[in-house]
Amino acid sequence: MSSLSGVVDPRTAKALASLQITTVAGLLRHYPRRYVEHGQLTDLAALRVGEEVTVLARIESVRSRNLPNAAGNRRPRSVQEVIVTDGRDQLALAFFNQAKRARFGDLREGNVGLFSGTVGLFRGQRQLLSPDLKILADSPDALTSVEDFVGRPLPVYPANAKISSMRIADALVMVLPLAAEVIEPLDDVLRARAGVLDLPTALRWIHRPADLDQVRQARRRLRWDEAFGLQVVLAQRRAAAVGAPAIAREGRAGGILAAFDARLPFVLTAAQRDVGDLLAAELGGAHPMHRLLQGEVGSGKTVVALRAMLQVVDSGGQAALLAPTEVLAAQHARTIDALLGPLARAGQLGGEDQGTGVALLTGSQGASARRAALTHVAAGTAGIVIGTHALLEQRVQFVDLGMVVIDEQHRFGVEQRAALVAKAGADRRPHTLVMTATPIPRTIAMTVFGDLEVSTLRELPPGRSQVATHVVPALERPAYLVRAWQRVREEVAAGGQVYVVCPRIDAAEAEADAEPALADEALPSAPPAAVATVTPELAAGPLAGLRLAALTGRMTAAEKDDVMARFVDPSGPEGIDVLVATTVIEVGIDVSRATMMVVLDAERFGVSQLHQLRGRVGRGSAPGVCLLVTTAPEGTPARERLAAVAATSDGFELSRFDLAARREGDVLGQAQSGSRRSLRFLSVLDHEDVIAAARAEAASLIADDPDLSDHPALAQALAEEFDDDETSYLEKA
Repeated sequence: MSSLSGVVDPRTAKALASLQITTVAGLLRHYPRRYVEHGQLTDLAALRVGEEVTVLARIESVRSRNLPNAAGNRRPRSVQEVIVTDGRDQLALAFFNQAKRARFGDLREGNVGLFSGTVGLFRGQRQLLSPDLKILADSPDALTSVEDFVGRPLPVYPANAKISSMRIADALVMVLPLAAEVIEPLDDVLRARAGVLDLPTALRWIHRPADLDQVRQARRRLRWDEAFGLQVVLAQRRAAAVGAPAIAREGRAGGILAAFDARLPFVLTAAQRDVGDLLAAELGGAHPMHRLLQGEVGSGKTVVALRAMLQVVDSGGQAALLAPTEVLAAQHARTIDALLGPLARAGQLGGEDQGTGVALLTGSQGASARRAALTHVAAGTAGIVIGTHALLEQRVQFVDLGMVVIDEQHRFGVEQRAALVAKAGADRRPHTLVMTATPIPRTIAMTVFGDLEVSTLRELPPGRSQVATHVVPALERPAYLVRAWQRVREEVAAGGQVYVVCPRIDAAEAEADAEPALADEALPSAPPAAVATVTPELAAGPLAGLRLAALTGRMTAAEKDDVMARFVDPSGPEGIDVLVATTVIEVGIDVSRATMMVVLDAERFGVSQLHQLRGRVGRGSAPGVCLLVTTAPEGTPARERLAAVAATSDGFELSRFDLAARREGDVLGQAQSGSRRSLRFLSVLDHEDVIAAARAEAASLIADDPDLSDHPALAQALAEEFDDDETSYLEKA
C-alpha cells in the first residue's frame, strides 16, 4: 500500500519512521499490544521505571507552583504537579507552564484521561514528565471522545520516546478507512474452512473494536494468517525437495553395516531400531532424506546416525558429520573409532576388508595431519568424515558425498549448512540428517514450522542411570556449598570423577561479557565464576590434594586433547579427578567414570543448557548427581528455572518450560537469517492446533496448486510478506 506521506502530517510520519513504519500497510499492521476497557483504570502499581506507558487514570489533585527564573529570563515559569490515581495507587505527572490549563482547562480534579510517557523517578516517586494526554470528557478528537469510547476497549500500542500510543491511535484514525482497500489473500472457500473473518474487517476490528469479542475474532484471523502464510511457503519448499534428485543409498548385504551390527556390544533399543529402519528406507529412495532426529541426552542418537552413515558407505558413498566444536568433533571421532574398531581401519594393519576409513578435520590441526586427512577424503578412502567448520572450506573435496549429518544443528547458520550440502555437487543433493538433544526454543519453532520430517528418541538405553539434581543456594545456605565440596571429595574417593562448570573463562571476560540467561532478567551483580580463578582457588582450598585441570575453548587442540585424554583415563600419574571447564563440555563428551557435576552461578545458564550439561554425568553404571550452585534469591525467575531443572529429567518437558519463559521471538531468527519477521499472535506453545490445521490446509493447497497460479492474491501477499532473504533461508534450512 501507499506511503504515509499525505495521509498523516509530516511530523507524525517522521515519528512513526522511528518505529520502522513508513507505509499505510505498515501502520495497519502495527497492532495494539493490549486494551483498556472503558471504566477500568490502569493498575498503576504494575508500572516500571523506564517503561513507555499509556495509562487510563483519574486526576486526584492539581497543584501549581512558580519556579525561579534562569539568569536573564524575565518570563514567569511554573510547574503543574498532577496526581492521578487508579483508586489504589498514585502516579505523579509534571507539566511546565500550563497554569491556565490547570485553572480553566482539562487538568482538573475528577477528569479521567489517557496519559502517555516514560516512567521516571523523582524524589522516590514514579512520575511522567510532560506526558501526552487526552482527557476523555473534553477532547474534541473523534477517536477519544466519550461518546466514541462508551463501551469500547481502548487500544494501547507499542510506542517509544518519539511517538506515544495516543499519537499512533490518532494516526490510525486517518488510515483505517483505507483498510477496505487491503487485498484479501484467502478465497471464500479457504476462509470458510478456516472459520475466519475477511482481512479488511479483521484490521478494522483489531484497531477499533466495539467489544472484546471483536478483538478475539480479529486476532483469530491474524493468527491464522501468520500460521498459514508460513506453512504455504514451507509446503512449497517440501514439494520442491521431494522432486529433487538424489542417489539411492540402499546398502548391501554382508557390508560394513552388517559387520558393525554383529559386533555391537549392546542391544539397540526399540526406538533406535524403529528410527533406524525409517532412515534406511529413506536413504534407499531416489529423493533426498531431510530429517530431524531429536532425542533425550544419552538416548543413542550417535549410534543411529552411524548406522545410517554406514549404509551410505556400503552404497559407495561418503558421509560427513559436522560438529560445532573441536572438542565435540574429536569426541565423535573417538566414539566412532571405538564403536567400529577394525572396521574403521580399512587398508591398515589389523583392519578389516569390508571396513572404511574415518577422517577428522578441525581448524587447529597441524599441517601434516590436515594434509593427510584431506588426501584421505579426496581419495574416497575415508567413508566417514568428521569435522568442525573446517569441513566447509573449499579445499575439502569429496568423491561422492552421499549423506550429511549435522550435530546440534541450531549452532550452525543456514549458509554453513548449505555450504556442506553443496559439496555433493550441483546436480544432486545428499541425504541430510540433523540432530539435537533437548530442543531449544528456536529449534522447537523451526521443527513445528519447518520442512523437516521429525523422528524422536525418548527411550534411554538399558543401564543408563538417572542424574539426581539439587539446587545449592550459596548465599542463603553457605553450609550447603561447604557440603558440596565435601561431596566432591567423597565422589573421587569412591572412584568417580567430577566436572566443575563455570560461566566464563577468566575474570576480565566475566566482568565484560556476563549476561543473564534471559535478557530482561536481573541477576546478581558479582562477576560470574571463571575457570581461571576457580581452578587455583579449589586446588588450594576445599579440593586440595585432588588432581585438578582446566578445559576451555581458548586452549589449543593439542592442549584440549591432552586434558581430555587424562580425564578419560585417570589411572596414570597425570590423570585428572576434577575437570574445571566452561560449556565446552556441554555436548558429546562421554566419560563413563564421571559421576558428579557442580555448576557454579547456575542462574547464568539456560534451561536446556543445564539439561545438556548434566547429561555428561551418570553415563556409566554408577548414578550421577548434579549440583546447581546459585546466588539468585528465592522467588526470582532464575530460581524458578533452576527448580524446574531439578524437578524433572525430561528434556522435552523442560523445552516447553523454557519456551514458555522466553516465548518464540523471531520465528526465522535474526541470528539465523537476518530477518525481522516475528510472531505477534501465534504461539508455537499455545496454538499447536492452529499450526496443525494450517499445515494440513497448506499441504492440500500446494498439492493442487504448487505455484499458486490459481491463487494470485495469496501469491502476492506471500511475496510481500516474505522477502528474498527469508525465502532463501527457508529453502536452505
